[in-house]
Amino acid sequence: MCNSITYVPQVLRETAEGITRFDIRDEMLASRELELTCAVDAESCAAVIRGLIYLQRQDAKALITLYINSPGGEVQSGLALYDAMRAVSCPIRTVCLGMAASMGALLFIAGDEREMLPHSRVMIHDPLIGGGIGGSALSVKARADDLMRIRDITAEVISRHSGMSLEQVFELTSRDTYFEATAAVEAGLADRAVTTL
Repeated sequence: MCNSITYVPQVLRETAEGITRFDIRDEMLASRELELTCAVDAESCAAVIRGLIYLQRQDAKALITLYINSPGGEVQSGLALYDAMRAVSCPIRTVCLGMAASMGALLFIAGDEREMLPHSRVMIHDPLIGGGIGGSALSVKARADDLMRIRDITAEVISRHSGMSLEQVFELTSRDTYFEATAAVEAGLADRAVTTL
């Protein structure tokens, strides 16, 4: 999933067969906890989607917690995860640890219960063009039109989950806009700042 982590803590448990060692993420999954603590891309989103589907099969009504500390990333992969979050029957609690930026912010904002630790931040902005722009004038125009369509989609999602008007969202996303925990709650991007997990 997130290749930036080189060491994953192991949990030791004594069983009838002796001492068993397993990945701490297995323990989190058993507690209905998932994490997105890297860039939003096809691999990281697929891992979270698998977790959502699995946990829904285990209990279709129980709360799932998704911890987010992400710089954002691919819009299409993020929208796939957003759609999965909306499609599962389980309520989803999102918790911002550190930073939920760009597509990471959209996923955080989409939670049914949204909590932020005191020094965490949310950053929203318009989708960015990746890579160099080249090709014919028509291909550049098609790319620009698609980017504006994605801008409308992401702004509508933020508006729906925050209670802001589309005009307010477009104003805020025209640049990088940062919200500390208290400001995010006031703006409708989070439900509460918390000091315990």
